[in-house]
Amino acid sequence: MKDMTFIAKLTGPSAIRVILLSPFGKEDRNDFVLLCDGKIVETLKVDKASTHAGAFIYDLKLREPLVLGHAYDVVIEQFGSTPLDVSSAIDFPNFDTDTFYEGDDLGCTYSPQETKFVIWAPLASKVTLRIVLDQKESFFVMERGEKGTYRLVLKGNWENARYRYLIVNSGIEREVTDLYAKASTQNGEDSVVLDFSKLAVDFHHDKLPKFEKYTDAIIYETSVRDITSDPSTNIVHKGRFLGMIEKGRTTQKGYPAGFDYLAGLNMTHIQLMPVYDFKTVDEKDPSRSYNWGYDPAQYFVPEGSFASNLEDPASRIRDLKLLVSSFHDIGIRINLDVVYNHVYLYQYSTFEKVVPNYFFRRKKNGKMSDGSFCGNDIASERPMVRKMLIDACAYWVKEYGIDGYRFDLMGIIDTETTKAIWKACRAIKPDFMMYGEGWDMPTELPSELKSSMNNADRLPDFAFFNDAFRDISKGGTLGDKITEPGYLLGASHYRLGFKFAYVGSCMDLIFPAKFKSALQTINYVECHDNETFFDKLEKCHEVDDVELKLKRVKLANAAVMFAFGIPFFHMGQEIGLSKGGDTNSYRSGDKVNKFDYRMLDERPALGLYFADLIKFRKKHAFLRLDKSSDIENMIRFEDLNDAGLIIDYVDHEKIAPWKAFKVIMNPSKETLYYELDDYYQVIFASSGMTEGKEMFAKNLIVNGISFMVVARK
Repeated sequence: MKDMTFIAKLTGPSAIRVILLSPFGKEDRNDFVLLCDGKIVETLKVDKASTHAGAFIYDLKLREPLVLGHAYDVVIEQFGSTPLDVSSAIDFPNFDTDTFYEGDDLGCTYSPQETKFVIWAPLASKVTLRIVLDQKESFFVMERGEKGTYRLVLKGNWENARYRYLIVNSGIEREVTDLYAKASTQNGEDSVVLDFSKLAVDFHHDKLPKFEKYTDAIIYETSVRDITSDPSTNIVHKGRFLGMIEKGRTTQKGYPAGFDYLAGLNMTHIQLMPVYDFKTVDEKDPSRSYNWGYDPAQYFVPEGSFASNLEDPASRIRDLKLLVSSFHDIGIRINLDVVYNHVYLYQYSTFEKVVPNYFFRRKKNGKMSDGSFCGNDIASERPMVRKMLIDACAYWVKEYGIDGYRFDLMGIIDTETTKAIWKACRAIKPDFMMYGEGWDMPTELPSELKSSMNNADRLPDFAFFNDAFRDISKGGTLGDKITEPGYLLGASHYRLGFKFAYVGSCMDLIFPAKFKSALQTINYVECHDNETFFDKLEKCHEVDDVELKLKRVKLANAAVMFAFGIPFFHMGQEIGLSKGGDTNSYRSGDKVNKFDYRMLDERPALGLYFADLIKFRKKHAFLRLDKSSDIENMIRFEDLNDAGLIIDYVDHEKIAPWKAFKVIMNPSKETLYYELDDYYQVIFASSGMTEGKEMFAKNLIVNGISFMVVARK
């Protein structure tokens, strides 16, 4: 009868549950028979029988624990057979020890003589390699090896071959790409065998200046596409890796664009928004769609829409390496924004098809954990998921010369995993840096195990985006607080809080310390998320003219640069770019997200001012102090009228050659007056660095919305 069917599921190492959907149930004389690879292995003993909601449930016992790696079926006479679902085995007590694979050969390993393929698929009963070379398709059944791996060695030269795996899990065959693939065709349709020795690039590590601690970093965030897509420049490879490194490109008025513009700013680190393979941009025609790339697909392959040759699997690899090499050559490091907290549509992902239920965290009721608000949280606490993340992070450092990671929603990942990643990357590159979004996301992981800001004391080698600095400085970011001004927008009641932010939030000052040292705070007022700082000004100071708003842009950039911690800036923040009020522009297109070089033509002085801020911070080491005790001994605050503030640097030994050093901020519109105890040299003013000029004053006139530094030798 059509309404009679049953399912069988492995519920323990020696236990099977059968659910029979039949109005009559099973006759007592009908046995449950277990088949292994098509052969009868035993008649199963009924341990318990029950009914529920019209279904008959039978809990069965095996004589011995079931061994994974075989095709199992349960047969009931008169009802037929059904494949045994073994996916629950991932939660059995011995699963991790029995299947954890420590080898470093997952993926494909190429040589002209042979290519080795290894995939970890512990639940699978069969894995077949489908490979295409020179339009000839071949199939090879792989051999099950240790710890749930399947492997195959193909003799001969398989360079440029395309391949996939046919994996049979619980009787269902699915075709998948390689989780550890290092190269791919367009849109991840096939994995590719490449000779990486032909793609080697000199990363010019010797050209990089010494980087001793995180507070030496000045990070500038940009997207490969956004910094190059503006049609008003003569950049040739718009939206591509190579577009970022074209030299001699200019704006319509002849100002440097692209690579030369970034080189002129001379930040220490450029943070690239996602550059490893993401799903929602068509790599065959990137102009048809736009996305920042926070929808990851492949963890070891660069994004194909950024390649100069869209059809060549090697192009994206070579081009990204050239980008890193070119910036290293001028002393600028490259950090990657990595998204390891979720994937794009988990149910269709390679992860789920290779090992069902393993790679994603679930709640106790079986539902997917959704702390990332993307429907699936990566189960980083599982040993082979942890290994994959460590392997991926180490790979980008070794193969692409990457200098640091910014982790998207780092609180989804467990602390043991983030520590292991840091250790692996530091073993390759001792000055590697790691930081991320440290919010306590509602994922199904105990709070004490999350890599969140709340556990900063347990993660002393990691920095976190300091949302207290952001919200105190510019005001609220979300909801009804979006029109609320912060200290740098003239709100004097935020001045006490700003002092806490300025010292790196690592001292008990107004609020309890958030961090152990200033090495852990990423200070910022703008990033790719939410509206730009200029758009915040549009909401809070809509009656002000553009000139006044740009004064606040300069003040905010100076405050971020001078505060103790790690200064972080979003592309275009330095010249007050707008997204037209768009608060979530992840797919809003080039028109909204591009670096608008026409604004640079209108505001070149802001770019020069920003470059001077960078130069000044690099020059004076005491601005980069990190120990909370040193900062406490260094700083004294003095309130001025309205919202004015003087930050007095008083540790004479550390501020040498200066005997006195004062930073003056006036976020109000009022002119303030201040009498110094002696004549001081003005070394930074509204025009930028004035250190080489003979400008002295004793009675200061502090204009409205201004920033000034004075010092005495």
